[in-house]
Amino acid sequence: MHEPVIAQPQRAARRALTLALCSVQFVDVMCVTVVVTALPDMVADFDGSAADSTMIATAYAAFFGGLLLFGARVGQRIGHRRSILASIALFAIAAAIAAMSPSALVLAGARAVQGGAAACAVPSALTLLSTHAPDEHARAKAVAVWSASGAAAGISGYAVGGALTQIGDWRLIFWSLVLVSALLAVVVRAAVPADPPQPTRQPFNAFGALTATGAVMLTVVGASVVGEGGYRSVVLLIAAAVTTAIFISVDRRSASPLIPAALARLRTVRWGSTTAFVNTATTSGVATVLTLHLQGAQGYSPAAAAVTLLPLSVMVIFGATAAGRLDRSLGAAAVGTIGMMLIAFGIAVLAGWPEVGLVVVIATTVMGCGLGMSSVASTATALSVPDTVRAAASGLVNTAAQLGTALGTAALLLLAASFDGEPNVAGASAPRIAWVAAAVLATATAAMWMTQRGSSHRGQRLA
Repeated sequence: MHEPVIAQPQRAARRALTLALCSVQFVDVMCVTVVVTALPDMVADFDGSAADSTMIATAYAAFFGGLLLFGARVGQRIGHRRSILASIALFAIAAAIAAMSPSALVLAGARAVQGGAAACAVPSALTLLSTHAPDEHARAKAVAVWSASGAAAGISGYAVGGALTQIGDWRLIFWSLVLVSALLAVVVRAAVPADPPQPTRQPFNAFGALTATGAVMLTVVGASVVGEGGYRSVVLLIAAAVTTAIFISVDRRSASPLIPAALARLRTVRWGSTTAFVNTATTSGVATVLTLHLQGAQGYSPAAAAVTLLPLSVMVIFGATAAGRLDRSLGAAAVGTIGMMLIAFGIAVLAGWPEVGLVVVIATTVMGCGLGMSSVASTATALSVPDTVRAAASGLVNTAAQLGTALGTAALLLLAASFDGEPNVAGASAPRIAWVAAAVLATATAAMWMTQRGSSHRGQRLA
């Protein structure tokens, strides 16, 4: 089914539209990590266990990542603007419940609902952002802003959560999200044009959506308990693999697949999604381990740990801006290569001198710049598709990014605990092995980007 043709807004209106839609993504992606720095206080308030900590930390990501493909279909079915507004309302209600949670279970449940609401908003926001662009140049610039906001959001969650917890209480995080949701709804209603009439509606492909959601959720939860011992993680990850195979079989046979065959065959989509996965697997994983290490081993307060990560968030914007300028002379593949190399270099510097505060700031600054550049390259590459499959492509690339956050964080935490001790324990060694592994992955991806310079990606413009 073709996306409906939408009248092009004027330049000022397009800017407002871009701001509104990127704000939707910023809030939704930020909430993946917003509880990390506040997690010790949350668990302590409920007199909770390690299992409670895992449940609270992963509930949002599991439902967000698991429902993104389904969320893309919801937008196609009911209209993208309606999907965003309904999602914001549900997100706000869940935030209020989280703020008043009497137990870890209720808090995790509210976070799960928030994640599901976010999954129905983000693909629609990206589809509208791309569809409203009057030409390829305007679309590329909008994608650059989108990429910068998403990359900055994931890192900003650590800082925002830490700062609010230091100022008042972890519940302030969720009361703030209620207010932000109200403001966001006003902005979206004002800036985003009404949905046009839809002559036909695609089926939901319920079984495909169910198996896709189950596969991602099982993967996220299985990865999050890898370091806890026992067979639970193995069982969950095997179940995830089986469910993934079922989804692929079901979706291929569906008359309305969530991932159309034409989309799955596109090299740009596969490569853009792979890079989105590596972006978050390396940077979010390193940031999580660093946050725990600073608070546990080095005695930083939540606010101090948040301030240390601020350069990472700020420099993402600089990196995304630089990506557009460099692309004009070097091309898309070169932008992706440079971005990944900067991520690898920043992580390597961090692994070398993690006890020196200035070095940590320099390392996170370099990582942030690289993340901004690589995010623009990956998103633009993945969305270089026909309008007919752009909504599905947006769901796929965002799913890859969320899986990267979950699996990358789990893998680095496991490596840290195995070789250097739990990073949040006083006196633990710096998790150098984990960070070196992340640097190696980023370096390998940079090398693969270099091979794209002679492929069909050459000449592709990002901004």
